[in-house]
Amino acid sequence: MAGKFELYTDKSGEYRFRLKAGNGEVVAISEGYSSKSAALNGIDSVRRNAADAEVVEAD
Repeated sequence: MAGKFELYTDKSGEYRFRLKAGNGEVVAISEGYSSKSAALNGIDSVRRNAADAEVVEAD
């Protein structure tokens, strides 16, 4: 089963998304966005950038 993005409104009225793995586990949660379109742009950005993202160790 493929992962999915869930778009929702938080308690303060901001739009957020979470990325869930195929098994339903949440693997990422976004920042809050003031509009639905901005949150959808955030999802698009993750889709475009994550596949080729470099993995680095943080200090």
